[in-house]
Amino acid sequence: MKKIISLAGLICLIIFEFSRVYLIMPMPGSQQFDAIELAYFLGSNKWMIRLIGYLILIIPLFMVFKYGIKKEKIIIGILTIVYLVVFYVFTFQMEADKMFYQPTKVVTTSLSKNKIPINKLVIGIVIDSVAIAYPIQLIGYHHQVVDVINGKTIMVTYCTVCRTGRVYSPIVNGKQETFRLVGMDHFNAMFEDVTTKSWWRQSNGECIAGPLKGHKLLEIKAKQLVLSAWARMHPNTKVLQPDALFKEKFEKMDTYDKGKSKGDLTKRDTASWKSKSWVIGIQDGNNARTYDWNELTKQRIIQDSLPNKPIVIFLENDTASFHTYSRRINELILTFRKKQDSIWDVNTGSQWNYDGICIDGKFKGKILSSINSYQEFLHSWEFFHPKSVRFHP
Repeated sequence: MKKIISLAGLICLIIFEFSRVYLIMPMPGSQQFDAIELAYFLGSNKWMIRLIGYLILIIPLFMVFKYGIKKEKIIIGILTIVYLVVFYVFTFQMEADKMFYQPTKVVTTSLSKNKIPINKLVIGIVIDSVAIAYPIQLIGYHHQVVDVINGKTIMVTYCTVCRTGRVYSPIVNGKQETFRLVGMDHFNAMFEDVTTKSWWRQSNGECIAGPLKGHKLLEIKAKQLVLSAWARMHPNTKVLQPDALFKEKFEKMDTYDKGKSKGDLTKRDTASWKSKSWVIGIQDGNNARTYDWNELTKQRIIQDSLPNKPIVIFLENDTASFHTYSRRINELILTFRKKQDSIWDVNTGSQWNYDGICIDGKFKGKILSSINSYQEFLHSWEFFHPKSVRFHP
């Protein structure tokens, strides 16, 4: 009996250590399951489960090693070593926050002192007239960067496997919360708050497991574009600088902007409407729309109408910076055309720039209202927006 208990107990502990990490990390098949509640139970109660296992095993293991035959001792000894190795690897090496670290310090600087190439993609935000650009090459490794702008704390997040950049206020129930990267849910980065140990989804700021399940973080409006385009719009912007401690990690992210990563999880499929194809996603209330990046690259302007919201997407000449605006001005719905390097509305012949500003014509000085839109992988947008409708011109 002591041999059976020892064998069964050690095997169960090995399976437990493997499962609690497998379910929330991008391993073969792991992200296909709707097993977040099980994963949360295993993760939240790991020390209780271990303690029960250890208490059950302590006497049988002692009996085996003291009175068992040589063959039993060898088998149980090997299994014990296997468990210890699995425990070490899955606790100290394969947990998400042991693989991706936050910067030791957050340093932003002016454009004149900036070391980030101007053709790099950034997530740009403006708070109280203060503009800051966060290079994706940096936040893509860190997954989150916490910064303070004019006394307001923000959390800039990015998931390279989904290609989702989001900025949130880390205020939960009136208190500033601290988060750690805990794993993934359907390929999307997931954070755990320090106070309640609840799990939060990066793509929409929703709490999906734990005491705060159903709560959502307040999203802060942001734009994704290349640094040169952001600097044109905000010449006084500051730019996040790399933490020298992670130089090698950042270098491995150098080709990510252009979708040329070596890893299957992060590289782009250049064909349209494939799992790893790039798309633009827009959510307007209960309505969501998906736009093919290849079509946008070809046309440079895409015009559409969501229910009660006519929109236009402009793609700049760098073929990376995009802008989404409402086409409605003074109750008039504009239709745009691109002529050479200029944008015109056919309604009045007014000329517009990529920043949504009318620079000549009847509407000179008018500014189009910006609309939240996101570039990400098709599999991510459509999984988290299952009712999104694909746009076909």
